[in-house]
Amino acid sequence: MRIPAALALDALRPLRPSPAARAWKELDLDALRHNAQVLSSRLAPGCKLMAVVKADGYGHGAAAVARCLQKSGVHAFAVACLSEGIALRRAGIRGLILILGYTPPEEAPLLRRWRLTQTVADENHGAALNAAGIPLRVHLALDTGMRRLGVPAEDTAALARLYGMKRLRIGGVFSHLCVSDSPEQPAQDYTQGQLARFTRAVDWLRDNGYDPGAIHIQASGGILRLPPQPCAYARAGIALYGVGSEGAADALEAGLRPVLSLRARVACVRRLRPGEAAGYGLAFRAERDTLLAVLSIGYADGVPRELAQNGGRVLLRGQSCPMAGRMCMDQLLADVTDVPGVRAGDIATLIGRDGALAIRAEETARRCGTISNELLSRLGPRVGQVVR
Repeated sequence: MRIPAALALDALRPLRPSPAARAWKELDLDALRHNAQVLSSRLAPGCKLMAVVKADGYGHGAAAVARCLQKSGVHAFAVACLSEGIALRRAGIRGLILILGYTPPEEAPLLRRWRLTQTVADENHGAALNAAGIPLRVHLALDTGMRRLGVPAEDTAALARLYGMKRLRIGGVFSHLCVSDSPEQPAQDYTQGQLARFTRAVDWLRDNGYDPGAIHIQASGGILRLPPQPCAYARAGIALYGVGSEGAADALEAGLRPVLSLRARVACVRRLRPGEAAGYGLAFRAERDTLLAVLSIGYADGVPRELAQNGGRVLLRGQSCPMAGRMCMDQLLADVTDVPGVRAGDIATLIGRDGALAIRAEETARRCGTISNELLSRLGPRVGQVVR
C-alpha cells in the first residue's frame, strides 16, 4: 500500500501546528518562581513548599509547572490521582509525589513501581492497601472537621491500628482546613478548632511512640492568612498560580502575580447594520453600525458558555470589548466597533494583560458564578500552551 505523500513527509520532517495558531494559554514562569518565593517566605523555619499540581496544574500544565519549580528547589508535589502522579514521573519529576485522593488497593503495584506516596483515606482504605501485600509509602489523612477524606483525628484506636499495619510505610500525617481563606470570625474560630484537633492527634502519636513523619496542614488560604505553622510542608495550590479562589484580595496583598494568560486569534470581522442580528438564536442585535470580531475560542475550550451573556469581555489592541450574543462551541463574538483597525490574526485576551488593561481570572469566574480553581482547571486540551 502506498503511503500518502503528506504522511511520508511528516515522518521525515514532523510538522506541527503552532500552539498559538488558534487559542492558547501563555505561562509566565518568572511569575511562578516569584510566587513560590513569596509563599516560601511566609512559612516557618524548616517548612517547605509542597506544590499542588493536580488537575494539570490547575490548568497551567502540570509538567511545565513542576519542572520549573523543581529547578527552583521545590522537591515535593501533590496530585489528585494515580494517573497524575505517573505523568509527573514520566515528565522527570523527582522527590515526593503525594496522591491526595483515593487509589484502589488493586493499583498498589503501580504506586510502588512509580515511587508514589498514597494518602490513606480512612482506616478501611489503609487495611485494604496493607492487604495488597506490597510495602507502600503513605501519608495518613486526618479528618479535623471537613468531613471529607481522613481518619477522625480523635480516633486514637484507629491511628494505633494503622501504625500496626506492617506494609504501610507512614511518612507523614496531614489534614485540610476548609474555611481558612475566610476572614469571617466564625470561620476563623472553626479553623482554630481544626488546628487544635490536628495538634492533639500529632501530640498523641508522638507521646505513644508513633512517628508522624512530615506533618502538613496549611493550603493556600492557610499560608496567606495564618501565622507560620510548625510543619514540614505547606501545600500551595491556587495561590502558587497568583490567583485567589473567590477574590483577588489575598493574592494582591501578598504580591502574587498571575501565571496564566488566555488568548485567542481573531478569525474574521463582520459588519452589521442597525437592526441586523448575529449568532445562535440571533441573540445579538445591532443598535448601530457594528463591527463584530469572531474569536477562535468557545465553550469546548473550557470557557464558560454563560460568560458571553453575563458581561464577559475581551481585550483587543489594548481596549476592552464586550462579548456579544451566545458563545458557540468553537467561537465567540466580540463587539469591536470602537476599536480601530481590528483584523483577522489579531490577538484577543480573555484572561491576562493587554497594555494598561487586565482581566483577572477571579473576575471571569465571578461573572459565571464559580471560582478561579474551576475556571482554570477546565481549560480544554485543544488550547495550546506557550511558555515564557
